[in-house]
This record gives sequence, C-alpha cells and structure tokens, in this order.
Amino acid sequence: MVSFIRSQTRVIVSKVSKYFVQGPVCKKNMGSSYSRSYSPNSGQGGSCNENRGTISRMESTNNYVESVVCQENDLKDNEMKVFDIGEDGKVLVVKQKGEFSAIGTKCTHYGAPLINGALGDGRLRCPWHGACFNLKTGDIEDFPGFDSLPCYQVTVTDKGEVKVRAKISDLKTNKRIKDMGVVSPCEGSVVVIVGGGPSGATCAESLRSEGFKGRITVIAKEPHLPYDRIKVSKIGTVTDIEKLQARSQKYYDDANIEIMKGVEATKIEPNDKLVHLNNGNKLRYSALYLATGSKPRVPDIPGIDLKNIFTVRNYEDSINILTTLGSNQDKDVVVLGLSFIGLESAASCNEKAKSITVVGKQKAPLEQIFGPEIGRSLQKLFEDKGVKFQFETTITKCNGEDGVIKSVELTNGTVLPADMLILGVGTTFNTEFVKDSGLKLEANGAVSVNDKLETNIQNIYAGGDIAHAPVAAYDNKQMTIGHVGLSQYHGRVAALNILKKETSLQTVPFFWTMLFGKSIRYAGCGRAASTLIDGNVDDLKFVIFFFDETDKVIAMASCMRDPIVAQFAEFLHQGKSLYKKDLKDDRFAWTKSIN
Repeated sequence: MVSFIRSQTRVIVSKVSKYFVQGPVCKKNMGSSYSRSYSPNSGQGGSCNENRGTISRMESTNNYVESVVCQENDLKDNEMKVFDIGEDGKVLVVKQKGEFSAIGTKCTHYGAPLINGALGDGRLRCPWHGACFNLKTGDIEDFPGFDSLPCYQVTVTDKGEVKVRAKISDLKTNKRIKDMGVVSPCEGSVVVIVGGGPSGATCAESLRSEGFKGRITVIAKEPHLPYDRIKVSKIGTVTDIEKLQARSQKYYDDANIEIMKGVEATKIEPNDKLVHLNNGNKLRYSALYLATGSKPRVPDIPGIDLKNIFTVRNYEDSINILTTLGSNQDKDVVVLGLSFIGLESAASCNEKAKSITVVGKQKAPLEQIFGPEIGRSLQKLFEDKGVKFQFETTITKCNGEDGVIKSVELTNGTVLPADMLILGVGTTFNTEFVKDSGLKLEANGAVSVNDKLETNIQNIYAGGDIAHAPVAAYDNKQMTIGHVGLSQYHGRVAALNILKKETSLQTVPFFWTMLFGKSIRYAGCGRAASTLIDGNVDDLKFVIFFFDETDKVIAMASCMRDPIVAQFAEFLHQGKSLYKKDLKDDRFAWTKSIN
C-alpha cells in the first residue's frame, strides 16, 4: 500500500511539474487550427465541400458572381489570360493539360501581375520575387509572402463556354488566408519555435494549416509580432509596425498560436526537451524548430561605439535611421559595405541626405555577385543620383565630438565627413545559446541539418539563415543562405517534417534588389567560372548566365527582362540542367520546357 501511494505521488508530482514548466496545453474559447486545401476545380465542376475552401454553399448566393469569361478555344494549352468576371473583378484563367484553372491575378506578396509570371507544371511563379502558387488550389508553395491565392470554381459547358464562379470578396482582396476551423486544439504535443521572424511564423502557420492540434509557442526576441523584415532597408518614411506585420494578434489568437514577444532563448536541454528563456521560464517541447536568424556584423574599429552609427536588421534600426536623418537634407551619411543592404540603405536615404558616400573593398557595387560589367552600370546609376563611392578601401577609425560621430578615416588616407554611419558588412548567426547542447554546428556557427531540416538530434529542426542545409539547385551540397523567401520555405518544410509528412528540400535560391527603380533578380547559386551576357548592360536591360567549370548554367540574373529569372528558377526546381552549348542557337529555347 505504501509503495502504491509513493508511486501515485510521483505521478502527481510529475504532472504538476510539467504544468509549471510548460503551462496548460489547451486554451478555452480559442479558434481551431485545422484546415485543408480545397480545389474547387478538381473534377471540373464537381460539388463544393461546404466546410472548406473558397466556395461555400453555406453562404448566400449574393456573395458570389458567376459568369462565362471566355470560350474553350480562346486559350491554347499552357496559356494563361486575364478575363473580366462580370463587373466585379478579374480572374487569371490557365489552361494546362486540357484542364482549366482560375485563380487571383496578383501575387499576394507585393502585387506582381501573375500574367507575367513563369508557368510551370501545375504551378505559377511570381515574376518579381519567385513566390509560387498551386494552380488547382491557389496555395502558396514557395515564398516570399504569407497568403495563398483565391481559387475559383471553373466549369466548361457543352457549348464550350468557360464559366467561373467566384466569391466577390476574394475578387476584391485577391488573397486567401486559410480557414482555421472550429475545433480547439487540445492534444498534448507541443512545438516550440525559437525565432519570431518569417521562418518561425511560416512554420507556425504551416503546422496549423496541416492539421496540428497541439500547442504552438513562438519565442520572438523583438517586441513585435512577425513582420516583413525585407522592407527594413527599403523604408523611405517612418512607418507604423502594424503596417509591416504579417498577421494581427487576433489571427494568432484564433489560430491558438502563442507569440511570446520580447523574449529570448538562452539554453536548450535536448535530453529533457526543455528550452530556457531569459525571463527565467522553461518550456517543454515535443518538437523544436530553431529559426533565430542573424545579427549584423559590427567591425572592431576605434570609435565604433559612437552615437549615430547604425546597423540595418530590424524595425527599430530603420526608424532610428530615418529619425536621425530627418528631412532637412543636412546630414553627411557614410555607408560601409557594397552589399544589398548597404546599397539599398544608400538608395533609401539619398533624397533626405546632404551627401551619401558608400565605402567598400570591392571595385564596383555587387561585383562579387553580378560581375564587374553590371557593377559598373550600377555605379553609374548611383552616381547619376549624386551618390559617391570609395572603392578598394574600408574604415579604420570613427572620429566624434561629444560622443557623436563626425567623420571616418579610410585605409587609403581619405577622411570623410559623417554625421551618420550605416553598417552593411555582413552578419553572424544567432546560435550562441545552443553551443553546449550537442547540436552539430559549422565553424561559422551555422546549424548542420539534413534534407528534412532535422539536426543531428531527433525532433530538433533548424531553418532560415542559421541552417547549413542541402540546396537542390547546387547538387544538394550544403550551404547557408540568408534570404526571406528561403527562410519561409524552410519554415514550411520543417512543419511538414515535424508532422512526419516527410518532405525533402527542393531549394532554388531566388534573390532580388530594387535600386533607384531598377529591379535586379537572381536565381541559382555557386561561384561562377565564366558568364555570358544577353542585352545591354549599360542600359541595365540584360540577362546574364553564370557557368561553372563544366559550362553548366548554375545561376541567372536579369534586369528589365522578366520573367526570365522566374522561368529559370522553375526550370531548376524541375531538376533540369542547362549548358552553354544549349544556348548556341537560341538562348531562351529552354523556357518552352518548363510547362
């Protein structure tokens, strides 16, 4: 009897301790998380599921419009066109393999017209930033962005008329947020996500949209809900954080996703499945996703601690830069770094500054990525706007008065006036807190993961900037790549694998920058041995092919030549290869093979 009481006491103590370590799993009166993708076009006119998807019989027919938008023969196979649907809006109709699909007309990320996108096999890729959408469901399958496209019901009549039925509200918003259902999640499993950036936010949403009913807790270092961090280096005016946030607090409440803002993880204990926080609390997890991202590198030079020296990483950075810059055009600004961040910051600040000087070790802007020809054209673009450059040099000292920066000294002996200094010289990984955890780390601090994003410790996953992960477009060699689209993709893949829906990475890196109205896009990766340029580089209207030592095309970049880079990204996604010899007769014949 005594042994039985002791046994029961241990059970009770164990349960109570779990409660205090993790907190209660269920929240009453919270929205459910269960949703599934529904294709209103499957079966070409089949009945609608009244509980899921864009179209519901539960709603009044007054909320919908149904109209013949075209004739069956108006589209050839693998062709897409935009049509009016009554007087209520427009739909993008795609014909592929003899079947019709109708989806929203604009990318849900920044509104790019999808009619100009790259049509692949069963999906459509945005021409601007590479987000991909499923033609049958409208679901977002590659990123950036959070929302899916509305997908409309299509029927073909006996007369060959293509008829589309659409919810009027979807036509107006041109985006779809997945329904979270009505059943409160109460399973005992717990996923802890360390990182409140785009990767962590996408992982949380993907878990819910794929049916996870357990607890989800996101540990966010910043005091904000997840937001569009990519705009930080591009904000030209002071903007409320709410305008940049991906979702509202109500969305997370309804989805039963807990966002712990202003909190950091300080340690993980894999054996006990615990995450320690800087507020003294501990969280117990069933699965753990690490997406802590990077922090700006700060060079170790005299005077670097003076005021008005800024890094560019988060919302506060951008607001502090804009506030200090003011609107009187009375500040001499120096930017250190010829990277994307440095150039975007210079372009954003140029109109409000007295002067802008960009300092860097290379011979031309973005020379290491795009080569010297494009670099020189970018230099001219900037210099025509009044921006000055100091090449093949760097800052050796910051001089100040009363604790505020006033000038910088360069290795070439030049002294530049500097009321502000903006740093854009790379990043380091936020992984110090896991160094004693047993996780396999690379020498640079990146977390080594497999093609499922799982680390060497079971049920611990890592993604985004910190992941040293296989890249399909680079023969599945491991790389660490910091970019918002890839980080979101990692979040989705991690969620699927946490749920044991085994999904391997099919990574195709896609980058872009906007500089004084010129958009440059780049897909692929790897160090090029040679290049081939098609077009006019001086006018910044070109396509550049990057080859490795075997003359294989490993990457492609363009300016004012959309959607060629999106087409190449889709080409790589399909596992296809392109060589210099394939470009001899027609440099773009390969585009016909992606759909």
